[in-house]
Amino acid sequence: MTADKTIQLLEELTTELKSNILPFWMNHAIDSKGGFFGQINCENNSFDAPRGGVLNARILWTFSAAFNRHQNAEYLETANHAYNYLIKHFIDNEFGGIYWKLDSEGKPIETKKQIYALAFGMYALVEYYLASDVSESLLLALELHQLIEKHSFDNEKNGYFEAFSKEWNKLDDLRLSDKDENVAKTLNTHLHILEAYTRLHSTYKDTALNKQLENLVEIHLEKMLDWETGHFRLFFDVDWNLKSELISFGHDIEAAWLIYEAAKETENLNLIEKSIKALKIIADATIYSGLAADGSLYYEKTLEHTDKDRHWWAQAEAMTGFWYAYQITNDKIYLEKVFKLWEFIKNHIIATNGEWYWSVNDKMEVNTMEGKAGFWKCPYHNSRTMLILTKSISNN
Repeated sequence: MTADKTIQLLEELTTELKSNILPFWMNHAIDSKGGFFGQINCENNSFDAPRGGVLNARILWTFSAAFNRHQNAEYLETANHAYNYLIKHFIDNEFGGIYWKLDSEGKPIETKKQIYALAFGMYALVEYYLASDVSESLLLALELHQLIEKHSFDNEKNGYFEAFSKEWNKLDDLRLSDKDENVAKTLNTHLHILEAYTRLHSTYKDTALNKQLENLVEIHLEKMLDWETGHFRLFFDVDWNLKSELISFGHDIEAAWLIYEAAKETENLNLIEKSIKALKIIADATIYSGLAADGSLYYEKTLEHTDKDRHWWAQAEAMTGFWYAYQITNDKIYLEKVFKLWEFIKNHIIATNGEWYWSVNDKMEVNTMEGKAGFWKCPYHNSRTMLILTKSISNN
């Protein structure tokens, strides 16, 4: 029975990727004048809106990864479109790095260097290099890596600082978004540096990079993870003092599997063992305090309140995280969580006219205020879940 359900899952995830998610972006998001529209609403109407470096990088990663898996020429064509726009408009040729935000004509309107954006640029450029064999893409990824190490790494207290000005000077406002704390170091940025360094190291073996990746794994497991609760601490000052009690269920389960992949890439047996223990603790904590009765994942919680909205990206990352937990432990409780999440996504998150909705609330009402594409709404989380699970099921 489980085997039949897994085969059905393989078929459904493959169809979802090829027939719903990727076609939406190819049919609705591409601007024939270059780049991608900055905003698309739930009726699939596009708008002239600011364009984020993170969204462009995530589209580049998605279509590069999809091509690497399925060898569909249309995917590579879309990746080429994303790469060309990144190179032409988002790269700062004077000071290096990636601009945070452009207007709809491709002119920079926020030139700060958010390390989060550089990390996603790296992640995407490595994947594009593997898809296209364009050597400049790998060279640019290596350049971004060097900039992160030169400007962002804290040689005194360890870890990576959040953001800098165009000229790499200090900023007063370091936040990724209005909902974030204005602090020196965050889980979110560290997690995506780790993600990017993992992919870079898989393509470009380097002793120094390996050490940096080991250090990133240790930072996540020693400074950020609360082993007693199974949740990650999110916001820190320069000295690693905790500055918020917020818990993000989506980041917990996403971090669990990304750290395991990073540890594997280092080939450090001690770190691999610790990352496996962490993955199980985090997965169990997510089940205990993050899952609703219907199997979906709540958004976040503070000491006083749980935000019970179900965000698209968190459902996708939970599928991936529980799949990893199942693969490592062979405990079918995690597999059942994957199945239940997928049923929830099919029933409430997938839009009948393409892509996924941003979120639904606890009454299962769709959030139509946020569209299907935007500064933070991208194809990377859901596409990656489809790619990872279908590859894993096929290999097994």
